[in-house]
Amino acid sequence: MNRNTSVVSGVRVARPEATVEDIEDARAESTAALLDELGAQGGVEEAYALQTCNRVEAYVVTTDPETGRRALDAVGLGEHPAAVDSGHEESLRHLMRVAAGIESLVLGEDQILGQVRRAYETAVDSGDIGPVLEEGVTKAIHVGERARTETAINEGVVSLGSAAVHLAGSELDLADASALVVGAGEMGSLAARAFDAAGVKDVVVANRTPERAQWVVADLDAPGRAVGLDALPRALSDADVVVAATGSDGPVVTPAAADDAGETFYVDLGQPRDVAPTVADDADAAVYDLDDLEDVTDETREQRASAAVAVESIVDEELDRLLSQYKRKRADAVIAQMYESAERTKDREVATALSRLDAASDGGIGDAEREVVESLADALVSQLLAAPTRSLREAAGEDDWETIATAIRLFDPDIDGADPAFGDGAESPRFAAAETEND
Repeated sequence: MNRNTSVVSGVRVARPEATVEDIEDARAESTAALLDELGAQGGVEEAYALQTCNRVEAYVVTTDPETGRRALDAVGLGEHPAAVDSGHEESLRHLMRVAAGIESLVLGEDQILGQVRRAYETAVDSGDIGPVLEEGVTKAIHVGERARTETAINEGVVSLGSAAVHLAGSELDLADASALVVGAGEMGSLAARAFDAAGVKDVVVANRTPERAQWVVADLDAPGRAVGLDALPRALSDADVVVAATGSDGPVVTPAAADDAGETFYVDLGQPRDVAPTVADDADAAVYDLDDLEDVTDETREQRASAAVAVESIVDEELDRLLSQYKRKRADAVIAQMYESAERTKDREVATALSRLDAASDGGIGDAEREVVESLADALVSQLLAAPTRSLREAAGEDDWETIATAIRLFDPDIDGADPAFGDGAESPRFAAAETEND
């Protein structure tokens, strides 16, 4: 029987603590490749990884926090200058907050829930999800679903990127539109994801560094492709709607680049402008800028901030339930071990008693007598262990891991010293994780 504590350890390189460059540097070739690296580390029982344009996160299950830290350091994440570590309970809480959209740059955005789900499916397919992360990640997905059905966390538009798409949707049928996003930074990423959520036909992301644009496209469900800025004239001619957000020192959408664009709806989020003012001289071009968007976000930003308070309550409630599930399972594992030990003793003593009765009887005892002896032994075991069973479940609920560790030592004579499930201090995974975080 596995008596391991199954401690979750996590690390993340993510906004707002990390820059875009930090996240690019921390990114693995793919989520599957990162899982392969994690699974190859000694002591790793389970693994889960999440990579989006705004975060790279990894979680492992090990018998103790130190082993988890070593594994995360070995794949380079734990040693990254922008890395943030999390212990058992904080990792579980953070996953719930991520799925709920509380950790997103745009509070409550919907895309992250799908990304958490897809990352879970990848980990399941690779065989890296086990019982601990199965419960932890699916609980996070459940929290994300509750947040969006029970609160207003995802209603309205908050970011300028989503506001730009909202504005475009008020003028165009986006379901039949080809969208072009110029720029793959924070604003461009948000615009691309907003186009994706709006159900556009396809999304092209143009960026000075095409590799960065490809990472943005990889996060989308809609068909998409990444191109360099040198391909902008062709991309503009194919686009129905354009959101530009490059942060360049001057316009990147020039009259020359837009010469063959035809009827196009532009939203310029650049500061200074990304779309040259003279582009609007073309009768087929409709150009909007930041002044048209600032007021759109105010009301919903306040609305989502209020909803976030309700979401935090959901996270607290579901985290308590998850920790209680883990505790109950840990107690049940110890109880099962206790019954196995008692059953071994019972079987041995019943066999000895029956052998003696057979020897004392001329013709040996019959089946009826054997059944009486075995029933008596079963009843004694059940009655004697009923009270310890209740006590162990109560002890787990109260984080009294010293009582549980003592019970393990009493019912398993093979254990020498402290039980490896709890460590030398007979501490719970929850306490072990908290102690590590406070070091």
